[in-house]
Amino acid sequence: MHRLQNSRIDRAVSLPAVGTLLNEPAYAELVGEYGRSRVVEAIREQIASERSGEADGSQRHAAVASKLRAAVAPNLRWVINATGVILHTNLGRAPLSRAAMDALAVAAGYSNLELDLVKGRRGERAALVGGLLTSLFTCEAALVVNNNAAAVLLTLTALCRGKEVIVSRGQLVEIGGSFRMPDVMRLSGARMVEVGTTNRTRAADYEEAVTSRTAALLRVHTSNFRVTGFTETASLDQLREVARRHDLLLLDDLGSGAMEQVGDEPTVAESLQHSDVVTFSGDKLLGGPQAGIVLGRGEKGADAVKKMARHPLARAVRIDKLTLAALEATLKQRLTGHADQIPVERMLHTPVADVRRRAAMWSVKLAERGVETRLIEGSSAVGGGSLPEHDLPTVLLAVAGPASRLATALRQGSPPVIARIEKDECCLDPRTVLKGEDETLIDAVETAAAALRK
Repeated sequence: MHRLQNSRIDRAVSLPAVGTLLNEPAYAELVGEYGRSRVVEAIREQIASERSGEADGSQRHAAVASKLRAAVAPNLRWVINATGVILHTNLGRAPLSRAAMDALAVAAGYSNLELDLVKGRRGERAALVGGLLTSLFTCEAALVVNNNAAAVLLTLTALCRGKEVIVSRGQLVEIGGSFRMPDVMRLSGARMVEVGTTNRTRAADYEEAVTSRTAALLRVHTSNFRVTGFTETASLDQLREVARRHDLLLLDDLGSGAMEQVGDEPTVAESLQHSDVVTFSGDKLLGGPQAGIVLGRGEKGADAVKKMARHPLARAVRIDKLTLAALEATLKQRLTGHADQIPVERMLHTPVADVRRRAAMWSVKLAERGVETRLIEGSSAVGGGSLPEHDLPTVLLAVAGPASRLATALRQGSPPVIARIEKDECCLDPRTVLKGEDETLIDAVETAAAALRK
C-alpha cells in the first residue's frame, strides 16, 4: 500500500504544469487551431487521466490532439444507410436529391426569399412554392409550415378553436415521441368529440355527433399501423356527404402523403377529391425536406387555407429559407417528370433484379479482399410510419462473422455504415445505399472485418 501511494506521488510530481505545456511549440500550434481555453481543458483532462493511472504521458500530445478533434467534429455526420429502411426516422427520413442539395447551396447566402425582383418590393416567401403545390396537386390553395404536426395544429387552431371536431376513436393515433392526437386537439383549443369504437366507426356515428357547435370532421390516416379483422371505417366519400349536409369542413391528416397508389394507401389526389383541407409530410413519400404541407380544395378549402395563413401561429411555425429551397427543387422535379431523380422515388421503384446485381458486385469485390459474404433473400421497408404492410422484395449481402460485433464495427467506422441483423447475420441492403457510396461501403466492410480478425 505504501509503495502504491509513493508511485502515485511520484507520478503527480513528474506531471508537467499546464502552462509549461502551452509554451511548447506543438501545443502552441494546437492553441492556434482550436483556441486557448479548449486546449487548456483538453490538457487538464489528459493530465487527470495520467494522474489516476488511466493513461501515461508517452502519447500525451497525440491524446490531447485527438480530444480536440473529437470536440470540434460535427455531431451530425454522413452515414451510409444499409438497413433497407427507406424513410429511416433515425437517419433523417428522405435523403434529398442532387437538385435539392444544389438549391440549398444557393439559399445559404443572400437570396430573394421575400423580395419581388420584378417589382422591387417585398414579396411573400410562401409564393415560392405555393403555385408549384397547387399545380402538382390540382388544388386551389397551399401553405407550407415546418412539419406535419405543426400543419395539423395550425389547422385545428385556426379553423376549429372553441368548437367541436369529430374524430373516430380508432384514429386517435400517437406518431412517436408521445405526440398524440388528443394532445394536439387539446392544445389547439378545439373540443374533440370521439365517435365509434377502436375497430368500427360508421359515417352514421359522425352524423349523430354533429351539433350546432361542430366545426369539422377529422380523418386521421393510420399510416403507421393497421387494425385488421372485424373492422369498419367510414370512407372519405361518406364523410364528405355528412360534411356537406351540415356545412362542415372535412379535414384529412394524411400523414405520409402517398404520391401514387400502393396497396390500399390513400393518395394525396384521392384525399383532395373529397376533403376541404389535406395535410401531410414533405420528408416522407414526397421525398423532400421536413415540412408540413397544407392543401385546400374548392372554395371552402381555399378560404380555410387563407385563414390559416393569416393566423399568428402560422408565423411561429413558418418554413425557413433552406427548407423552402429544397422543397421547391423537389416539387419542380416532380412537375417536370423527373421524379426518378428523387432518391426515395428511385428506391421505391428499383427492381429486385437491380438490387441483386448490386449485391453480387459487392460480394465479388469483398471476396477479392478476403471478406466472405453470401446473398440472401429479404425485404426492404418503406419506414417513416408509411405503408406498414408494404414490404419491398430485396437481396441482402450477409457478411460472415459475429453479427453484433460486425454491426458495431461498421456503425463506429468512418463513415458509419448502418447495417441490420437478420437471422444472426450482419446484413447490408443495397436498396437504401445511395448512388456513389458503393466503394466507400466496400472499404468500410473490409476495415470492419479486418478489425475483428485482430
